[in-house]
Order: sequence, then C-alpha cells, then structure tokens
Amino acid sequence: MTPAPPAGTPAVTVVGIGADGWEGLPAASRTALCAAEVLIGGPRQLDLLPADRCAGERVAWPAPLRPAVPGLLAAHAGRRVAVLASGDPMFYGIGRALTEELGAAALRVLPHPSSVSLACARLGWPVEDTEVVTLVGRPAARLAASLHDGRRLLVLSANAATPGEVAALLRERGFGPSGLRVLEQLGGEGESTYDGVAETWAHPPGDALNVVAVECRRSPDALRLGVVPGLPDAAYENDGQLTKRYVRAATLAALAPAPGELLWDIGGGSGSIAVEWLRAHPSCRAVTVEKNPVRAERITRNAERLGVPALRVVTGAAPAALAGLPAPDAVFIGGGLTAPGLLDGAFAALAPGGRLVANTVTLESEALLTEWYRRHGGELVRLAVAQAVPVGGFTGWRQAMPVTQWSVTKSGEQER
Repeated sequence: MTPAPPAGTPAVTVVGIGADGWEGLPAASRTALCAAEVLIGGPRQLDLLPADRCAGERVAWPAPLRPAVPGLLAAHAGRRVAVLASGDPMFYGIGRALTEELGAAALRVLPHPSSVSLACARLGWPVEDTEVVTLVGRPAARLAASLHDGRRLLVLSANAATPGEVAALLRERGFGPSGLRVLEQLGGEGESTYDGVAETWAHPPGDALNVVAVECRRSPDALRLGVVPGLPDAAYENDGQLTKRYVRAATLAALAPAPGELLWDIGGGSGSIAVEWLRAHPSCRAVTVEKNPVRAERITRNAERLGVPALRVVTGAAPAALAGLPAPDAVFIGGGLTAPGLLDGAFAALAPGGRLVANTVTLESEALLTEWYRRHGGELVRLAVAQAVPVGGFTGWRQAMPVTQWSVTKSGEQER
C-alpha cells in the first residue's frame, strides 16, 4: 500500500539521491518517493528506484532542462510530484530552478550528502577551505580564475572527458605540476579513484559520474596572478589599448564591484577593466562595448584565458551600442568620451546608487569631465605614474601620461 504523505506536505518534493541509490536513502526520502504519483529525474536517477516500491509515473528530464521546468510542472499540476536530484538539490542542483519557479514555500527539499561532502571526507580536506568550481553546463575556461599556488579545488565534472580537460587547462595556464585525483561513483558500490599530475596526465576517460580534486602548483616560470585588481600588464594580449596596471587598480577601487552587480565597460580596448571586475566575485556580471572588431575578439580571448568566459562582448560604437543592454550598477568609460550623447546616456542608465568612472588623457575630454564634476560632484583626480628606467649608467624616472579620472555615485536628485 502506498504511504500517504504527511499532512500539509507541498505537492512537489525534491529528493537528493547518491550513487548508493535506494539503499542510501533515509526513511523520509523513501516515503516521499513511494507516495509520489509522478517521478521526475534523469534516466540514471530514475533507474535507481525499485519499480515495486515506487509506482509513480516516470518522466525523464528533456534537454535542455531549464526551459522545460515550467511546462513539466504545469503538466502535472494537482498531482504528488517527486523530483530526483544528485546529492544536495540546493547545491548546483535542480532545487534552485524549482525554487525560482514555484517559490520556497511550495517545495519540500530532502537533501542527500553532496559529492563535495563525500569527496572532502575521502580526501581529508576541510569543506570550508575547499573551493568548488562546477563545469556542468559551463566552459572549462572558468576554472582559470581559481588557480592559485597551494589552493585546493574540487571540480564538478560535466562528463567523463572533464578530468582530461582540467589537466589540459592546468598545463596551458602554467599549473602543470598540479596534482589531480579523480573520484568516481562516490558513495556507490563502484566507487574508485585514480590520480596523477597535470603535465603528464595520460588517463583515458573513465566514469561519467566523477569529481576532480586539484592541488594547485604553479610552474616557477608562470606569471603570478593575484586576487585583487591590478594584474600584471603581461597577463593581457593587447595592442597598446590597455588601462595600465596601477591606473587599473585605482579604477576598480573607484568602481567598487560587489557580488551580483553588472558593469558596462565602454571602450573595452583589451577588456582589462571588465575582466578584473568579473574576477572580483563569481556572481559579478559585465558587458564590454568595443567598436573595433579585432579588439573585440581580443577581449574575448583575454576573458577566456583569465577565467571569466561569461564576459559579454558587444561589437559596436557607443552610445548606439548601449541600446537594449540590461541596466548597469556601474559604468566605466575608457574611451570615446567626446562622442555626442555618450556620457549623458551612460549616466542616465544608472539607477540611484550606481557608480560612473571615466578616465581620459586628453585635454578635450578632461574639460568635459571637469564640467560634469562641477554639475554632479563626485571626485576628480589626476593619476600620475612614473617608473625607474636606466639613464646612461644611472637610473631616472620615466613619467607616463597622467590620467584624469572622474568618479561619481548617482543620487536620487541628480538629473542628466
């Protein structure tokens, strides 16, 4: 007899399940699955349920999954639905999509230990000290932003080919000495591991259900990239159109990126401002606008190499190219300040509390920034950098062109 769900239970229950399948589920999860009239999940997950215990209609997720969620839920409205998820449904799982669609009050979530918890238990790594990077449905290039000497990473694999892709990326980014361990079928009867070093990695693809543990080791000759703004200029492919390191650090400080915020980087050049905005936090977003197609392609390459492939590059001239872009939290203007309507349009796009930062080296643009400073306040500063260079048998200072920077936070009273 099918057990009845507890009174007041939401119609949709999300059940985490591991590689240990039915045997590894607690009583509450089993009860929910037995009581369900509809069972939704991936084919592998559905196959873990005993047919004599779980009699509900079985529905496999279509691909792509996320767009299918509203239709599937609507098709089974009014029925008891159980959705299967790997491990913890709220950790890079389907639980997020279901919460966004139905609201937290309409869901009951029964988590299982995540692959991260199981992997850390096997490795002896403290979970709180281990960074997690998912490559499920995401490009491997995003791993590059997390590579730091001595750092421990867990990579959630998309498939059996992911370990090889991780090893290749580590070699390309100067982390060939890093150690890798692949943990397959965690928690299941077929659990196994194999390991090696990225620069000599030769393992063939194994099981599709795997997690890759990485102990980062940087090659002695690899360029060192820190976590704060002001990466070495050599980190960027460029044709000279690059906001130099020290000015870039000051510019990012004025822009003040915060988690989840969106930047417009107008006049992208080499993309350095947008790249380092995105590296500030994984949830930051950025759009860079560059009218030169060659430079736009170069920005894309820089973003991928430095671990932020999600950077959106718009090829076109501002302000026309700004039309239709999502409203920004901050705007940086690195070029084209004197283009008619550019500064007006960028400032108007900001909501109260939004920040605008503009840099220039020309007198004409400086005069424009001075006028905007007079009207709207903020800070107007001149940044001057000099570097020590040989002068005959001695050493002297070589002065770079000074940069005038205007930064302002828009208030509710400010108008165009």
